Amino acid sequence: MLFRVLWVGVLVSLASCDLDSQLESHKLFPEWFLSLIQNLFTYGLVIVPGALAIRWIKRTNYIEKINPGGWQYKLILSCVHGKQDLVDVDDLEKGGESSGAKQEKSSGGPRKLLICVIGLQCSYLMWGYLQEKIMTSTYGDLKFKDSQFLVFMNRILALCMVFTYINIVKQPTHKTPLYKYSFSSFSNIMSSWCQYEALKYVSFPTQVICKASKTLAVILMGKVVSRKKFPAYEYVCAALIFVGVSVFLLWNPQETEKNYTKETTFSGLLILIGYIVFDSFTSNWQGELYSTYKMSSYQCMLGTNIFSSLFTGVSLLMEGMLFSNLLLCLEHPALAYDVLGMSIFSMTGQFFIFYCIETFGPVVFTIIMACRQVLSIIVSCFMFGHPLTAQSFLGALIVFIAIFLRIYAKQRSSRTAKSEEDKAPEETVPAYHPMIEKIITNCYMKM
Repeated sequence: MLFRVLWVGVLVSLASCDLDSQLESHKLFPEWFLSLIQNLFTYGLVIVPGALAIRWIKRTNYIEKINPGGWQYKLILSCVHGKQDLVDVDDLEKGGESSGAKQEKSSGGPRKLLICVIGLQCSYLMWGYLQEKIMTSTYGDLKFKDSQFLVFMNRILALCMVFTYINIVKQPTHKTPLYKYSFSSFSNIMSSWCQYEALKYVSFPTQVICKASKTLAVILMGKVVSRKKFPAYEYVCAALIFVGVSVFLLWNPQETEKNYTKETTFSGLLILIGYIVFDSFTSNWQGELYSTYKMSSYQCMLGTNIFSSLFTGVSLLMEGMLFSNLLLCLEHPALAYDVLGMSIFSMTGQFFIFYCIETFGPVVFTIIMACRQVLSIIVSCFMFGHPLTAQSFLGALIVFIAIFLRIYAKQRSSRTAKSEEDKAPEETVPAYHPMIEKIITNCYMKM
């Protein structure tokens, strides 16, 4: 039955490809919308059979009908049920040591701080530069358009590296059902696709400013997914960011500059809204997984990249774009170097994120990344000639002031809660919980 479903899916996919070409030839829909529909359909060829299989396994309680020592039992236990009932002694020991380790944050020394700053800035500045270059430049007579291929290359390289790391460095016992990662994986690849696709319609500075406004979306998604409560300063900072983004977009010079008439179009803003929604869901869903299953950040990174590579790989194969894009890279070595370089910088940036947070904590990391956003706009304007008016600069300034105010308010709130904890430790909740680090980490792992 499953093979029949997949065969029908292949036929429908081929038919959809022909339909897409007809619709595009008649200009009924924009190109990005057709690409989105086709990607979602091919993802469904993996998601729907998997969801039906998981539902059947749970409904029939199939795991109790097979040999507990067999490979089927181990596979179903890991993928569907997880190992929630297991208690790892190493986890308890690490948990006991974690509070002491957290108190030693920011004692890494100036040399380690300099390593973090240089590593994060170089990795993500180069990643942003190569991202914009690939999506906006021409290689010979070719203009590269396949955003999904870039997502696949990033994820497959990150998967190989984190798999190697986990096999070298000991990790806590993994208890999370693997299928749980598919939710955040889907939202992660969709946010990444939106991020790359948006560069066809808006400039990189516009993209950076709009991405900074996802604070409000994270708050709203946190209420929906986790029913979280947020302090008042979060809403104030989110409102300031929204005002800054509005000012930046309203006075963007696309209407006055001939070379920028395609920027900040309605399609580009729709795609950026999609990025914000998907990215906000990713961080909140992964936060729920952390609080429930207590896995490490690297285990979460591995699980997410497994499904991301699977979704995008199957989609590229079904659309016939995987090998054609690889051949394209072979024919244009400059494109191959840029794609490989972008994937490498994205991967190294993720590892510097973990190192920085483990050594100095999330506040220092957030400040470094906020500075990176400012530098990214400067580099993009300098390298690609994006004009910024005084009003646009004012909007960007409002956004970054709001970001630093949010950092300051959060740090001050943590200090106040910590002082109250010292006075009455038995009645208060720790102000600085390891879960905060993991949630902040995954807010920046959408590259």
